[in-house]
Amino acid sequence: MKRVNLRKLYPLYYKEDFYIEVSDNVAEQLAVLERIEHAFIERTRYHRAYYSLDAGDGIERDILFVQMSPQELYERKLSNEELYSAMNKLPEKQAKRLYAYYFQNMSMSDIARIEGVSKVAVRESIEKGLSKIAQILKNL
Repeated sequence: MKRVNLRKLYPLYYKEDFYIEVSDNVAEQLAVLERIEHAFIERTRYHRAYYSLDAGDGIERDILFVQMSPQELYERKLSNEELYSAMNKLPEKQAKRLYAYYFQNMSMSDIARIEGVSKVAVRESIEKGLSKIAQILKNL
């Protein structure tokens, strides 16, 4: 038999220490539950997750799928069109390199290896392409 302090288990109801004797199995289960609760509190603290995504109020859907207003969608479409038209005005090599680097997430080393040129040449080409795109977009 082990002694358990009910004040530790029910701090809202017991303002003073109140001990009872319980069997070893019950004391072991209480210790397991205490460890589980402590682990949950530590995970919550570590991940700063002081809210529930299981509430069913749609908070996780709203966070993951941000819906843009029609005006924002239209502005994004216009800016994408302006970007693509500016890229079409670049020389073919610069446009290919910019597309590979920014849209296909290829590294400069990979682009250089595929094209059989140096990494410096690819980097300079991308930098010149970006400056030309900036000039074209400023003039619009």
